[in-house]
Amino acid sequence: MLEQSEVLRLIVLAKDGDEDAKATLISENSPLIKSVIRRFRNKGVEYDDLYQLGCMGFLKAIKNFSTAFEVKFSTYAVPMIAGEVKRFIRDDGYIKISRSTKTLAKKISYFVDGYKNTRRKSPTIEEIAAEFDIEPQDAVFAMDSSKFPLSLYEKSDDGNGQALMDKLASKENTDENLDRILLKDLIKNLAEREKKIIILRYYRDKTQSEVARVLNVSQVQVSRLEAKILSKIRAAFD
Repeated sequence: MLEQSEVLRLIVLAKDGDEDAKATLISENSPLIKSVIRRFRNKGVEYDDLYQLGCMGFLKAIKNFSTAFEVKFSTYAVPMIAGEVKRFIRDDGYIKISRSTKTLAKKISYFVDGYKNTRRKSPTIEEIAAEFDIEPQDAVFAMDSSKFPLSLYEKSDDGNGQALMDKLASKENTDENLDRILLKDLIKNLAEREKKIIILRYYRDKTQSEVARVLNVSQVQVSRLEAKILSKIRAAFD
């Protein structure tokens, strides 16, 4: 990696249109760019395209960087690189809920509203499952899917138009933000039962016993499965 003084010298030249300076900065910072875009692999975008997007973000970082920021250029460049990739894939996102599950969730929502209006109380999970001829755990998952963030980049409807990724605390460092991306990706790729366990345990604050009742298994099985899932997730961060 170049010394910071050399980086700043090349940035000044690059801002003035020196293509050789830009090429040198990209070449010397290629490992940095690759370390950021690797978090976005397997998102339906070819690696070469990801790298080009990373380079575009890097060039934007050069254009907008100022020594007044009082940070190293590499520190400033990382979120710019990630942001360029995120903007490219934000329309699709990558934590997907199937269309059939979304449709079922809407039907359940209408049923629950009607039930409340006529009976002045909420239906039980068993009543919802019986109404749609599905297992109780499938009813829970469908209902939770309407609450679970479908995409890190999906715009919220709370009036500010921010995406989930944009709401991450600004004081968190970039590695923590990127780890969140990796975590969401890992959850997406879990088997359906494993995904339900993680969602119910860590996004719905259910106890292992409550999860066991939903999945119709023993608490010991849930404990064993949860430990296995967490071990798999930890291994991905090592």
